[in-house]
Amino acid sequence: MNDHSADGPASCGWTIFLETIIHRACVLEAAAAKPGNVHPQASFADTTYADFVRSAEIIAPILARTTPYAIGKSIYDAVEATQRSLGKNTNLGILLLLAPLCAVPEFQSLAEGIEPVLRRLTRDDAVWVYRAIRLAQPGGLGRAAAGDVADEPTGTLLEMMHLSRSHDLIAREYAEGFPIIREITECYWQDIGSFGSEWNTAIIALQLRLMASYSDSLIARKCGTETALQARNKAERIWNEFCRSLFERKTELIEFDNWLRADGNRRNPGTTADLIAGALFAAARERVIELPDLATIERDIASRSIRS
Repeated sequence: MNDHSADGPASCGWTIFLETIIHRACVLEAAAAKPGNVHPQASFADTTYADFVRSAEIIAPILARTTPYAIGKSIYDAVEATQRSLGKNTNLGILLLLAPLCAVPEFQSLAEGIEPVLRRLTRDDAVWVYRAIRLAQPGGLGRAAAGDVADEPTGTLLEMMHLSRSHDLIAREYAEGFPIIREITECYWQDIGSFGSEWNTAIIALQLRLMASYSDSLIARKCGTETALQARNKAERIWNEFCRSLFERKTELIEFDNWLRADGNRRNPGTTADLIAGALFAAARERVIELPDLATIERDIASRSIRS
């Protein structure tokens, strides 16, 4: 493969494909009945499943046209469009993860293409991302000793992400070449028998696996590291003890869900949800799994509501 074929403009068919899987990945992540998150049967006071569906519609055409030379601007444009339509932050973390993944050239795999994309990030990308974060106003942001988004960035977006890698999973993905999403893409989905018919179970299990392995950054920001560790320990116990019989032990899942939703939903594992959206997109992009279409998703949601 020569440099031109890897770096040239994306074909129309590729852009349409990206737009489709961005949309489906975002809707599917929100549709799964994950403990502590918004889904069709569980809303927050100010956010519903319909908000996430609308967000997916808004951002898909913007992200699908992301190039390696305008990643920060793409993130800002998607945040601005979401704010203009909904007036709330439903997708900042998802946008931060998906934009560089979408920018990997059509003829490269994510494994070979993501690090060159990250190395090309500029200070201009960081300026646009800082603006996007200030516009989105994510919960629990606080102040940082270095690289605070209230100030202007002092380096490239990758360099600024390195400053936060120790306490933010999305920043760590940037700093280390997206190891979590790549590992899920390459390993986790292989154990799923039929994703199309088992997507809800597969996504809930992935949430528990991720929460058992990494403290959720949003919980840590909003509630502190001790609460984030509590959430991790609870998820780890469920994952380790009930992994294969997970959904025969609904009591433990319900208790975990109730605990996460207590205290006004402040324990919402939002960063884990962002990683799941990224992992769904990556797996679909690499043709590891095929994401169900929207009609199938809605039919499965309706069936789940009847059973419950």
